[in-house]
Amino acid sequence: MKQVIAHVALVVPDYDAAIAFYCGRLGFDLVEDTELGDGKRWVLVRPKGATETALLLANADGERQRAAIGNQTGGRVGFFLFTDDFARDHAAMLAAGIAFLEEPRHEAYGTAAVFADPFDNRWDLLQPA
Repeated sequence: MKQVIAHVALVVPDYDAAIAFYCGRLGFDLVEDTELGDGKRWVLVRPKGATETALLLANADGERQRAAIGNQTGGRVGFFLFTDDFARDHAAMLAAGIAFLEEPRHEAYGTAAVFADPFDNRWDLLQPA
């Protein structure tokens, strides 16, 4: 039996702000946005062309979850956005105002640069070698 990770929850302060960043600036597709009642929504986004794993944008509920925004991985890179053309996507992201925290670097595993979303989650833009 084949298994895949279908969704990864990402705690955010506001559904619409997260959709605006991930879909509006980063270019992800909005896969689903379903009202669940009591202000909750089921919001799935994923990179254009992706067919399996999606981010489940989860609006923080309570102080404990609000405290985890931007620190779900203890300050380290926790998300990896693979690309088939690093230069193209890096340039497009810079033009969209994405905040890179370092210059692109070439590693044995590929070309990468860390960027942050507006909620301070750290991501690698990565073109595998």
